Amino acid sequence: MAAPANTAVDLSAALVTAPVEAAHWLVILPVALCIGLGAILMMLRDRTTWHGWVAIPGLVLLVLVDAALLYKVATEGPITMVMGRWLPPFGIAFSVDLFSAIMALTAAIVALAGGLYALGEITTSGRRYGFFPFLMLLLAGVSGAFLTGDVFNLYVWFEVLLISSFGLLILGSEREQIDGALKYAVLNLIATTLFLVSVGYLYAIFGTLNMADIAMKARVPGNSAPLMTLAGLFLLAFGMKAAAFPVNFWLPASYHTPRITVSALFAGLLTKVGIYALIRVLVMLLPVERAGLGPITTAVAIATMLAGALGALGASDLRRLLGYIVISGIGTILAGVALGSAEGLSGAIFYALHSMVLMTALYLLAGQAARLGGGFSLSALSGLYRQSGWFAGLSLVLFFAACGLPPFSGFWPKVILVKAALDTGAWWIAATILLTGFLTTIVFGRVFLLAYWRPGSAPDAVAPEPIIWQAGLPILALTALAIGFGLFPEQLLHLTQLAAGGLEDPSAYLRSVFPEGGGAQ
Repeated sequence: MAAPANTAVDLSAALVTAPVEAAHWLVILPVALCIGLGAILMMLRDRTTWHGWVAIPGLVLLVLVDAALLYKVATEGPITMVMGRWLPPFGIAFSVDLFSAIMALTAAIVALAGGLYALGEITTSGRRYGFFPFLMLLLAGVSGAFLTGDVFNLYVWFEVLLISSFGLLILGSEREQIDGALKYAVLNLIATTLFLVSVGYLYAIFGTLNMADIAMKARVPGNSAPLMTLAGLFLLAFGMKAAAFPVNFWLPASYHTPRITVSALFAGLLTKVGIYALIRVLVMLLPVERAGLGPITTAVAIATMLAGALGALGASDLRRLLGYIVISGIGTILAGVALGSAEGLSGAIFYALHSMVLMTALYLLAGQAARLGGGFSLSALSGLYRQSGWFAGLSLVLFFAACGLPPFSGFWPKVILVKAALDTGAWWIAATILLTGFLTTIVFGRVFLLAYWRPGSAPDAVAPEPIIWQAGLPILALTALAIGFGLFPEQLLHLTQLAAGGLEDPSAYLRSVFPEGGGAQ
């Protein structure tokens, strides 16, 4: 029966009644900004010359918004905003801690670099077929996955970025692209189906999909639910998304087919969303089960590192080679997860940030190497050092960073991971990390000798083309980040340590969702 019109109704038990702080809108602004820009670009589909002028300022704004969000979280702690004002766990929550904020900011920086490069690479035809709208919707999915506090919405944002990635992958409609897209689509749809099954299983066990609520209920002593099976399903689903062994074969079969800008964005973003989801679910939500899966995760990490490094050794196409380097990096991140210590997790997060920047830069670099040398095949590339000395210098810096050599960005996370492995007695993980670094050094040494140092057959016959600013600027900026992370790692290391601590002890995250300390019963 409805209450009389003059009866006061207490909404505080069901709704957020306090006004939302203006700064808390930063939590959803990255997603709203990307979707809004994507819609605007779709409306401008007949004016493709305007797309760059809309997308690049929008990406700059996204970087600023994510930087402001990171500052807010770093200074005040995790932030939660609930849609529709419904109290959690019934309202869909966007919850941001240091881990998600720093990943979102790095993704925005990577996307800005890719967008700048696209100004010079994506033709009128590519713009007409929707490169920039697809890019913005891809970023909406990536940002949503990083910022959501709800497992089902994590699945939804995966779907958004997956659909957008299909459009980017076949941009150009070449035979090779269609073939790569088919392999990419089939394997990712299988992973998505496994993810959805896992989400349904999760809801059947806990009766909620709010991450904070699940984290509290999973820690209740005496829980008899089959959580180990659930954790195994999530490990398989996210392992496939992240291209971990043995479900990694789709990546080198597809990442070499699209435009180099698209390959760079995929390498920097997509697998890292998979590894982010794996860390979020297994470390924060199911920590006991993650420890139980430690031997399996260790074996997967070691196999992924070696499979990537050995695949790169045997590759003769520069793009395929870089695809295997992406896989090897995923194995290094998984090694930190397998270790289970705060130091190992910090090293994994540090390496993930390094890999996002580095792999994007390496793919963009490969695009310019092909432009200068006439192709991606190592048997055909030669004399790049003579054509452009500064380009060869940048390449060497990025190669050193990929190998984990000092003083560049790849050095510190590997040092942290090796130390964490030795501290816990897992010498086999430390040995594999060092062996993989050695093999990677051989890989990039071979690339430099063949493509850069080897003299061309007719080096003076054709004048080298100048590298346009749309390509040079993002490569320079990403290389500067790789150098900066290596020379001045203290602040980033501090942030990753705090982020790892927040995942192992999510009490601040839980309080941001449930200030009174209670979830759904």
